[in-house]
Formats: sequence, structure tokens, C-alpha cells
Amino acid sequence: MPNWGGGARCAACEKTVYHAEEVQCNGRSFHKTCFLCMSCRKALDSTTVAAHESEIHCKSCYGKKYGPKGYGYGQGAGALSSDPPNHEVDFQTQLSKPRPPNSNENKSSLKFGCSDRCPRCSKAVYAAEKVMGAGKPWHKTCFRCALCGKSLESTTVTDKDGELYCKVCYAKNFGPKGFGLGNEAMLE
Repeated sequence: MPNWGGGARCAACEKTVYHAEEVQCNGRSFHKTCFLCMSCRKALDSTTVAAHESEIHCKSCYGKKYGPKGYGYGQGAGALSSDPPNHEVDFQTQLSKPRPPNSNENKSSLKFGCSDRCPRCSKAVYAAEKVMGAGKPWHKTCFRCALCGKSLESTTVTDKDGELYCKVCYAKNFGPKGFGLGNEAMLE
């Protein structure tokens, strides 16, 4: 079919793409309405597209198709492995095998791949939910002022004796008292 309008061809539908409706990715042109994930058909834009050779995907589908495989990567139970596919390990069988007793092991302190505990709730803190404050790991949901419960950020957090406070509560409860003077200066 001749290209009378002079526009580029859409990589998805192969029809002419005029400048006003053109989206470019990897040197190819698309209609805005054709710029869709090849897997889930979700509309894409410059912040959500991930290209692989001649394919375009949303970041989620790209990760599922070309990202690392194993536990924590949307591919089910397992572990990251560089073994060839024909040497897969049956993890269900390994999990059901009895473990030798360990006298140092306390069932309430078992941590599966996690060595950090949140000081507020005492539960395991995993990397995806970890926020550091006062030199300790916290859950994002536990990273709140101990007095008013306000959610904290790195710019608004202060700590005293291992507990977190917003700057306002810290100033009210632990800051200097009086106009321009600390408690010690008022006693003299």
C-alpha cells in the first residue's frame, strides 16, 4: 500500500502514523492507541514502557517475561538459580524432610530469610518494607511518631532512647523550656 501521507508506519497495526498521533519507542513509531503492552494490552507511556528487541511491554509483564526467576519475583516458590532447567530441585520434598534438632534454636525466633525485627511490633522486617530510623529497621507502617502517631519521613523524624518522634512532639516534650532558655539556665 502506498504511503501517500508521508507519515511513518505503526509498528503494531502497520497503518500510517501522522505526527499528531505518533509515539516513538526504540526508533519505531506507534499510534497512541496502538502503544499497548504486548502481553496484557495495557496502555503504555514513556514511564511505563519496557522494550525488548521488537517487543514492548509494561514493566510488570516485562519483569515476568524477562526478569529474574525465583521466590519474590512473581514466579512462585523456589530460589534464584543458575542451574539449567532440567536440574530443577523439588523444594516441596526438601521442605518436608525432617531437620536435625538444634538445641540453640527457639521456634519463636525463627526468621525465614530475615534477621531484622521491628522495634515497634517485634515482627520480621523484610527489605521491601524496611525503613531505617534511629539505627534500627522499621516497617513502613510502624515508622510513626510514638506520641501523635503521625507517619514519619527521613526529614521529619527525631529519636530519643530508641523511640521515634515527629519534630513537633519532640520539641514539645524534650526540647528547651521557656523563651530562648533551657531549664538549666532558668535555675541559676
